[in-house]
Amino acid sequence: MISRSRRLTALFCALTLAGAAALSGCSSDTAADGAKITLGFSAWPGWFPWQVAQEQGLFKKNGVNVDLKYFDSYTDSINALSTGAIDGNSQTLGDTVASVSGGAKLSIVLVNDNSTGNDKVIAREGITGVADLKGKKVAVEQGAVDHYLLLLALQQAKLTEKDITLVPMVTDQAAAAFLSGQVDAVAAFAPFTSKALERPGSKAIATSAEFPGAIPDHLVLGEKISKEHPKEVQAIVNTWFETLAWIKDNKDPATDIMAKRAGVNLADYRSYDSGTSIFTKQQNIDAFTPGVTPQHLNFQAGKIADFMVAVGLTATRPQVDNLLDDTFIKAVP
Repeated sequence: MISRSRRLTALFCALTLAGAAALSGCSSDTAADGAKITLGFSAWPGWFPWQVAQEQGLFKKNGVNVDLKYFDSYTDSINALSTGAIDGNSQTLGDTVASVSGGAKLSIVLVNDNSTGNDKVIAREGITGVADLKGKKVAVEQGAVDHYLLLLALQQAKLTEKDITLVPMVTDQAAAAFLSGQVDAVAAFAPFTSKALERPGSKAIATSAEFPGAIPDHLVLGEKISKEHPKEVQAIVNTWFETLAWIKDNKDPATDIMAKRAGVNLADYRSYDSGTSIFTKQQNIDAFTPGVTPQHLNFQAGKIADFMVAVGLTATRPQVDNLLDDTFIKAVP
């Protein structure tokens, strides 16, 4: 199984890199002539359609030259975008807001999906709810998206991180530690949730389904790329929706492609379907529309920014007013 990490990296290690990105304009040499756009992605069910697009020649069909780069480590993909080594990346809203707090100039141009259950807090037998985690050992990748989920769940249960014993580990190791009985609970994402749930008596006591809209995933570009190469960006966004249509019409071969990229079997991959909600064009438009509910990206970005300040992850509230660019979504045929 592939090692992977959906990290909220900028909170801990990418702030300096983000500042460098602000100076460089987050633009790689590959896009300088407008001929090629380099896109990064890593292991998450909502991002594997990019692999389908590549293998089915859909980028080329839409007239765009894409160098699709797969990262075993999500951390590395975040850092690659922050330093301008790639032009765009698939990443969470939380990571993007965190990078902005470090000075990165980024644009969100597409919502890939919302996590609707594939991020989980899983506990051993005898722990029936989040409140029971008080005084218990909880393994999680510090700064990761599931660290954010854990903090949200603790907050809802009127606890804080100080009420538990946090055991920081990368996600695959955290799931393994839980499976072997070294910790009482783990916060993880698919496919590592499958490994954790192999522990007899274990169960999920909190999931991303309970926090609607809290973990959306996006195509994020260096701001300079979306401004200087709108034709290529539009072709990429168009390709995304054409890919989703191809997957719908060719479910079995598409699932085979995505499961192979994920490094899991077909049955495991199919089990992730309900936990990742892929967004339609209309859902994208609705999400980009300003609003005051969790379904609206501006609301969620502001909520994440406030949360980061409240828990001491950053001293200054990130400015997210110019983060969202719905130009390309609105122009999809």
